[in-house]
Amino acid sequence: MQATATVLVYSDDSHTREQVRLATGRRPAPDVPVVEFLECATHAAVVSELDKGGIDVVVLDGEAAPMGGMGLCRQIKDEVFQCPPVLLLIGRPQDAWLATWSRADAAVTLPVDPVEFAEALASLLRQKRLQSA
Repeated sequence: MQATATVLVYSDDSHTREQVRLATGRRPAPDVPVVEFLECATHAAVVSELDKGGIDVVVLDGEAAPMGGMGLCRQIKDEVFQCPPVLLLIGRPQDAWLATWSRADAAVTLPVDPVEFAEALASLLRQKRLQSA
């Protein structure tokens, strides 16, 4: 198992990014690597970091402004070769269909529920590990 996993977190709201960090802790589950966070507050920074590579999972805030995570998710799924799995933070459960439209691999609602978020993140990290094997 690799020593660490890099999780990119995009939100224009520092409180949302903090919720993601706190919900994850050092690792979201015992069978996945320790997580290192890379935080981005703009969509341009997300694209730049993805171009560099080395990202294991992307967490996008669907409520971010001026560019929401749903549109950004669809963009990176179209433009980034071997795009990492994306976990989308949505404002309400009824927005799950938009997460599907954006091609997100998983979605959880805001505010971040630590148990739900950690389970979703751990699942994506396991999926990424299986794809890399």
